[in-house]
Amino acid sequence: METLTDGRRWAALLALSLGGFGLGLTEFVAMGLLPDMARDLMPESYAASVPDALAHTGWMITIYALGVVVGAPTIAVITARQPRRRLVLGLLAVFVVFTTASALAPTFELVLAARFGAALAHGAYFGAAGLLAAAILGPGNQGRGVSIVIGGLTAANLAGVPLITVLGQNHGWRAAYLAVAAVFALSLLAVLVTVPTVAADPGGSPRAELRAFRNPQVWLVAAAVAVGTSGFFAVNSYVAPITTHVAGLSEAAVPWVLACMGLGMTVGIALGGVAADRDLRRAVLIGFAGLIGSVTMFGLTAVHPAGLFPAAFLVGAASLFIVPALQSRLIAVAPGAQLMGAAVNQSSLNIANATGAALGGAVIAAGWGYLASAWLGVALSLAGLLLTLLSFRLDTRTPAPAPTPVPA
Repeated sequence: METLTDGRRWAALLALSLGGFGLGLTEFVAMGLLPDMARDLMPESYAASVPDALAHTGWMITIYALGVVVGAPTIAVITARQPRRRLVLGLLAVFVVFTTASALAPTFELVLAARFGAALAHGAYFGAAGLLAAAILGPGNQGRGVSIVIGGLTAANLAGVPLITVLGQNHGWRAAYLAVAAVFALSLLAVLVTVPTVAADPGGSPRAELRAFRNPQVWLVAAAVAVGTSGFFAVNSYVAPITTHVAGLSEAAVPWVLACMGLGMTVGIALGGVAADRDLRRAVLIGFAGLIGSVTMFGLTAVHPAGLFPAAFLVGAASLFIVPALQSRLIAVAPGAQLMGAAVNQSSLNIANATGAALGGAVIAAGWGYLASAWLGVALSLAGLLLTLLSFRLDTRTPAPAPTPVPA
């Protein structure tokens, strides 16, 4: 990689983070606009039963998450020898095309198909861009590299998602998705101009990436991520109806609740990246404990407006604090397959997204109330912690693999 000035280095990192910003918008803006999407795409169902229509429209979230699950490891294998910059540019182009298609598709089924197409590139982008950011920062900064790229996602939740939600509420959800497509186009241009070429991993190959799945720890850690973080998505997916139907606030309050959650995410990812580089195991354990505690608080206090906002902040902070540590953990148990480790983390997070949204919608549709999703989230996060403890226990019984050199 060419020698970079400090200005060029930070411009490149910001360009990669802008892609994460776009991904935060495209993934989370649906959660604030579910009622609007349900009214537009399923008017008869919405008129008959609002909870049923919202639960069905929640498939917008679930299908996107499933696309990430499929796309992340598949693209990691196919592009094992691709230079990371070229891969990132190609993935951003995919986002532009399919996000635009999401905004223009006339039916519920076609919107679902477009969301799935966009999602195929999601996990691979975070994996490739995170590794690219780490290479730009230099050795020993894997956690920081991940946190910078995902920091764009947290910034989206802090400012972008609330603003896009307001845009969607006032001008229609389709206008919101066109704005998201414009963000991806801007990110593609910024990466093209600022990010240097970084050579592909000389040892990278489809076989090497697939070899990661021979290690049982990869499966166990992936399960801990998928189960444990689904507790967050069970809550986050239904923030809009909880705000309006449980706390009794107007739709105008939804962007402010999302902003509080986004602020928590911004704080959490910044702290989590540093914590992961300092002590990976401790960061994972603190993250799960914080997630369990914050979702419990949300379930207890979200019925009151005064409790909803701080609880949303804490849930956001805990959910993103743990992400750099989980990705670093998966890379650590998949030596020689960095891109696959990062991709599996994104797949697992989006299995969590799909599971949390689907199970949260199921308990709501069953008539248990909107806050039932929070108590479901506590149970799921606790299960993730138990799987993590089992994984750490196996570490002490299994000899550590020989370290694999990481190219500069």
